Amino acid sequence: MSPVTVNDQGPGGTGTSAPDRVTLHLGHLPSKHNIQAHWPRTPTRVDPNNPPWPAYRGYHEYSFAHATMQSRLPTILGKAIEDATRTLNTQSSEDIVVDLAQCIDRMGELMTDLSGNAKLRPIVDDNEADVALWNKEIAKYFQGKDFMNAPWLFAEAYKYRRLHEAFSVSKFWRDYDVFYRQKCDTFSRSSDAVFELSLRFADPFKLSSDLSAEEKLESERLMFHELSQVCLWGNATDLSLLINMTEEQIKSLQSTGGESLAATEKNILGNHLDRFWDHVKTLREKTGGRIDFVLDNAGFELYCDCVYADFLLQSGLANQIRFHGKRYPWFVSDVTKKDWDWLLNTMVYGQLFPQASDVELASLRRLGMRWKQYEKEGKWVYEQHPFWCTGYTYWDLHSEAPDLFLHLSRSDLVIFKGDLNHRKLTYDCAAPASTPFEEAIGPMASQPGAPVIVSMRTIKSDVVVGLGPNGDDIAKKLDETEPGWKISGKYAVVLLSEGRPGEKVRFA
Repeated sequence: MSPVTVNDQGPGGTGTSAPDRVTLHLGHLPSKHNIQAHWPRTPTRVDPNNPPWPAYRGYHEYSFAHATMQSRLPTILGKAIEDATRTLNTQSSEDIVVDLAQCIDRMGELMTDLSGNAKLRPIVDDNEADVALWNKEIAKYFQGKDFMNAPWLFAEAYKYRRLHEAFSVSKFWRDYDVFYRQKCDTFSRSSDAVFELSLRFADPFKLSSDLSAEEKLESERLMFHELSQVCLWGNATDLSLLINMTEEQIKSLQSTGGESLAATEKNILGNHLDRFWDHVKTLREKTGGRIDFVLDNAGFELYCDCVYADFLLQSGLANQIRFHGKRYPWFVSDVTKKDWDWLLNTMVYGQLFPQASDVELASLRRLGMRWKQYEKEGKWVYEQHPFWCTGYTYWDLHSEAPDLFLHLSRSDLVIFKGDLNHRKLTYDCAAPASTPFEEAIGPMASQPGAPVIVSMRTIKSDVVVGLGPNGDDIAKKLDETEPGWKISGKYAVVLLSEGRPGEKVRFA
């Protein structure tokens, strides 16, 4: 073993009474070897430039971030330009045509910036409530950063905000949704799964009076587990990933039969469904409670969310459901108020499924009418806060949107749906797969007033946490046997954080 030498001459020493170097013999110590830290360094200050673990960035060629920034986002933007051009060709008024042509030109400028890896400029003031939040974050953390060097989560969100800006500064097209056709079309191709659920749930939920109290509770538990999975796997049809799917592929993804769900439960790698049930069950014992859904995709996933919410309401596990959507088109298929209204009205009045039987259509109408009645009675409430369409992660929700944080703190349970919400909860970092969920979401678990949170997510991007003490081994084995497992949507997590309910802020 090589000796280690140190300089023994102090700053004021003369070096005449002691040798310049003292040799330390380390023969009795273990030999040196490379040590890979199990836990990456956590910075003392967390911000977009100092994430709790290394952030994914577009220049990381091994990551899904690179594939997204280099290929997926330009493809999605190209389809958006095609959609707007298709609409342009149906217009006749010169003012309206010129206005839309200018929107298309601005999308072209965004394509140039995206494909040319331009620096991130401030958002133009288009009277949206989130402009100050966006420009504050850009000025503070991303001055001089380009699309590939900024953290992937922020750069991807910035692209969609710039896409909205292309329309929001116009006179006639401020509320235009370039993804609306795709969202409607995908739901229309989901008929098998749509009617499988409507035929089961058109009639109000009730258990046989012959069952004992224990048997009723067990029946509800089984129903809860099955519908939780329907709600979870409904996330499979994410248009930002599956734009070119065939109808048969969609049917396969959306199978909601019991055998299919039993087969897929083994693919829930982080599975807190039992803890989830234990918490929801207590709400009814307290005469019901408020449950919030932070929504993900429109169309079939939203439909599954509503079936699930209907069950929670009818069974008394909740007495009010609040749904949180986006203020404008976001990440291709995220829910807007227009998508929400379209779904309920299509169910009741639409002609979307010409091949359906009268019985199927009647079941869908009855389901839609009941949901619309919930809205009228205030049992279902749709909301859209500006914070959901910013580049901030949810670690900053309590500081950048304290009104929203306090609003959520009054909920008995907040369910975050889908991959993007999960990425924002966990800072979209390269945390070890064994990282506990409550650690990975930081202030959303530890901040006073933090609500009980459940993240229901099919895994479609690199960040994976909450797989338990053996999570790193599970992830390593999957890396070796199924290299694309983190983006395939084959696997999922249902993770729960207990929050800090004892410190909720209540209002008179």
